[in-house]
Amino acid sequence: MKPRINIITLGVADVGRAKSFYAKLGLVEHAMSNENIGFFQMNGVVLSVYGHGALAEDAKSESSSIPGFRGMSLAWNVETPVEVDAVLKQAVDAGATLAKAAEKVFWGGYSGYFADPDGHLWEVAHNPFVNFDANNHLVLP
Repeated sequence: MKPRINIITLGVADVGRAKSFYAKLGLVEHAMSNENIGFFQMNGVVLSVYGHGALAEDAKSESSSIPGFRGMSLAWNVETPVEVDAVLKQAVDAGATLAKAAEKVFWGGYSGYFADPDGHLWEVAHNPFVNFDANNHLVLP
């Protein structure tokens, strides 16, 4: 068995609003999307946005509301600190909330966080210890 992550699905309050937000970040909505779900192809992984309630029902979860910090974040790695600042600005301009301004961090990189309109945290980071391959996939050392 090969370990992999193929799709990351975010439970959202409003699928249309979420699709619009991610489109403003430069993601291209895939033709498989419809009014109930959005798909965005992202360098080997698909980001999906799906209604909170529908996702909870599909997972047979007891709750369809997702309050506060979810105990996870998504990471958007870029090649330079300047790109970190640019992505954070683009996210805020698209409707995100700046959760943490970019700064040099203890592990030697540069990162900041934004929260999408549904509160999902995204870290935008430049990590000088990793590289990107010819397909623009992150390669750990």
